[in-house]
Amino acid sequence: MRIFTIKNKLPTILSILLLLFIWRMSSEIIASKIILPSPEATCKSLLILMKSENFFKIVLMTIKRGCIGFFLSCSLGLLIGLLTGSHLFLERLIEPILVVIKSTPIMSIIILALIWFKTEYVPIFVSFLVAFPIICVNVSEGIKSVDVKLLEMAKIYHVRKYRIILEIYLPAISRYFLAGVSTAMGIGWKAVIAAEVLSQPNFAIGTSLYNAKVYIETENVFAWTVIAVLLSFIFERAIRILEKKIMRWRG
Repeated sequence: MRIFTIKNKLPTILSILLLLFIWRMSSEIIASKIILPSPEATCKSLLILMKSENFFKIVLMTIKRGCIGFFLSCSLGLLIGLLTGSHLFLERLIEPILVVIKSTPIMSIIILALIWFKTEYVPIFVSFLVAFPIICVNVSEGIKSVDVKLLEMAKIYHVRKYRIILEIYLPAISRYFLAGVSTAMGIGWKAVIAAEVLSQPNFAIGTSLYNAKVYIETENVFAWTVIAVLLSFIFERAIRILEKKIMRWRG
């Protein structure tokens, strides 16, 4: 079993090693730590950042902004998705709005948010607006995927509404909802950090990235980027684990 697990992870390990090798060789060829610092210099910078006084506050504040935006988008996306999946008129009514939101460049959303809101709320708004249409459309598709024959059978046998919701609708929606959350989270973290770079709130990964760029501390730019990638990876893995548990619950 253990050998099988290691064998499965081997391509991923090799891919990471290959990436580090290319990075190391490129930094050797360029020979300028301002343009491309080595992996060792980035690791050293990462350790220094982790020991700094405000490191965890910076990371936690970025997570907080991202999570608030995701929570709002999940709540509203779930509600609107349920309505649009159940009513064709509402779907046609909401569809053009979702298309406009999805087609608007993230930078335009950030610039407009900078005009409308205080800097602290810009990443939250951007995170919400980027994730909302993805979750809404996925939930709507989940509702449409419900087996009509099962619903008719439940109606014939007078099955209670709460059981129809729990045993027919919820299992059908959950997979689509979690797939939407997973996709939205991947895009959302990038949007949150991009919004932080431009809005410059206190204690933010984006602000730290910008400051590192201003002072030409390229190794710090790489170190904060590594932290942002790790954050995205951790949250995506958490969603995948949750998705597997729900699939097991569905049987």
